[in-house]
Amino acid sequence: MFKLAHISDVHLGPLPNLTIRELASKRITGYVNWHRNRRKHLFTNALDLVLEDLRQHDPDHLAITGDMVNLASGIEIRLVAQWLREAGAPLDTSVVPGNHDAYVPGAHDKAVHAWYDYMRGDDDPLIWREGYKLFPYIRRRGPVALIGCSTSIATPPFSATGYFSARQARETTELLKVAGEEGLFRVVMIHHPPIRGAAASHKRMIGIRRFAAAISAGGAELVLHGHTHLNTLYWLEGREKRVPVIGIASASQGPGAPKPPAGYNLFSISGKAGDWQLKWDRYSLFDAAVKLRHEHHQVLLD
Repeated sequence: MFKLAHISDVHLGPLPNLTIRELASKRITGYVNWHRNRRKHLFTNALDLVLEDLRQHDPDHLAITGDMVNLASGIEIRLVAQWLREAGAPLDTSVVPGNHDAYVPGAHDKAVHAWYDYMRGDDDPLIWREGYKLFPYIRRRGPVALIGCSTSIATPPFSATGYFSARQARETTELLKVAGEEGLFRVVMIHHPPIRGAAASHKRMIGIRRFAAAISAGGAELVLHGHTHLNTLYWLEGREKRVPVIGIASASQGPGAPKPPAGYNLFSISGKAGDWQLKWDRYSLFDAAVKLRHEHHQVLLD
């Protein structure tokens, strides 16, 4: 039995003080939105409660599907690097970036450099170098292959789209085929939901068809995403069977907001190639003081 935990959209807070130079960009719209809306619902206590509850289940690995920061300032990126060291060891924690991690041009590379130990694939260099095509990466952990993709790009104000390139699609397909030949349970991590209509047009993923083709050609057992701050289940056609596509609420969302409160997915993976079993439990915050609610789901992989 391999236990895989999944959180997303950490949006680590509180928002630090930013310089006038840092705000002279798209960040000004996000800064205003934070102080008018987002800060009322996203707070660190929810994230702390989620991680505390998650650790009681002693998962073998933690998957985090993006949006670690809010405005991708230098201090936020450094604070997330520190938080990651507290959340889990690099070998036991896998991260992919989200649109907030590439909020302005140049932020994506700074984030990848700072968090590289949590994104480095099995065969990637020990030290990340600028321009290196990191995504998709593959990490083999026990019977599981984690394949991390990136839709993280800088976008204009009032846009939060993601982009999945043709190159990533080709390489993802090859990694999925290799992991399948190795008899591994394949988990694909991506930030934007790779499902048409799952996000508003200004927040959608460009390259949904390419992603679906990669899953269909390469095969997979599970796709994890974030971005929408919703608890969702979709399906894609795989090489031989349908593949569950599962999202989760923001890990920092407090109760009482329009979006679901913070929570995490916990997957129990057993069996072998051709006969995998997947048990899915979701834990969601329902009391701002101490408690998380548990929901059990059985996902049929056939």
